[in-house]
Amino acid sequence: MNTAAGRSNARSGFTLVELLVVIFVIGTLVALLMPAVQSARETARRASCVNRMRQLGLAMLQHVEARGAFPAGALSRESPNAPSTPWTFYRWSALAAVSPYLENQAAIDALDLDQPLYQSNFAVTADNQEGVRRLVPDFLCPSDQEQRVSEQFGPTNFAVCAGTGDADPEQIFDNGSPIDTDGLFAVNSATRPGQILGGMSKTALASESLLGVPRDEAPHDPQTEYKFVLVPITDAKCAGPAQWNLTDPRGFSWANGEFRCALYNHRLTPNSSDPDCMAALVGGPLEILFTPFGWRGPRSWHPGGVNVLQADGSIGFTEDAVDQQVWRRLSTIDAD
Repeated sequence: MNTAAGRSNARSGFTLVELLVVIFVIGTLVALLMPAVQSARETARRASCVNRMRQLGLAMLQHVEARGAFPAGALSRESPNAPSTPWTFYRWSALAAVSPYLENQAAIDALDLDQPLYQSNFAVTADNQEGVRRLVPDFLCPSDQEQRVSEQFGPTNFAVCAGTGDADPEQIFDNGSPIDTDGLFAVNSATRPGQILGGMSKTALASESLLGVPRDEAPHDPQTEYKFVLVPITDAKCAGPAQWNLTDPRGFSWANGEFRCALYNHRLTPNSSDPDCMAALVGGPLEILFTPFGWRGPRSWHPGGVNVLQADGSIGFTEDAVDQQVWRRLSTIDAD
């Protein structure tokens, strides 16, 4: 009897083979469920990203209602207290200009937009150091890292559109110039709705950009890094072995209205395999000295494309495979 009972008890337990089968089944189920879980999470993150972009669009339209025009893409003016400071060091972004309409009162209270963003020694003006460091959730997409990439500044995933990125044959400015652009935003711009000849629902106001993750060594990632060349920007220079950024990561400051931060254009299609390409004017009079140039495209971690905010406040999802000519027409305020 005792022997039979022992055999019965032995048969009631798991064999090694049975245990391995159970582990395999559980592992298979987890592997099948994880993509669905990750997809659901990304759907929620993308919805939150769209909502934050929608709030940005509403803030822009409130600025238009209050001021009669969209804010400047970046500021450039003489500093009355420091006349030797390059005018481009004002550099306040459109995001800084519309912050009062986003209920970012804490950030606005800590900023003095009447002062330049930078001093002549490239340091942030003393009264603005605390304000520009603030992490503002309204300017971040939850699909990205949602953390600062510079100790001095609060970052941004959103940038406003400066047009096609082409040189204007009627101006002295080169490719990627932020001055007198064909888009909604430029240096010292004040675009009125009536100037948007292609229609507000067909004109890009802003899109997404990934925060930088710079590397000290190759291989470099064009989705999170950019190249730096000498003005003028050309295809050949940007395709060559140019210097990759090792200091200021892309999107490092929401307060800064340059192409590395809160400005972009449609030279590159969404999530292009070509890296963004930046430059700066290192000579010339104070009015244009250190003007930042760039070919910067929109990028996101959303599968297949990016969200684009239109001038009327609507939002659409533009696929990576968008026709380049259609993409370029979307960026300009000119009629088709």
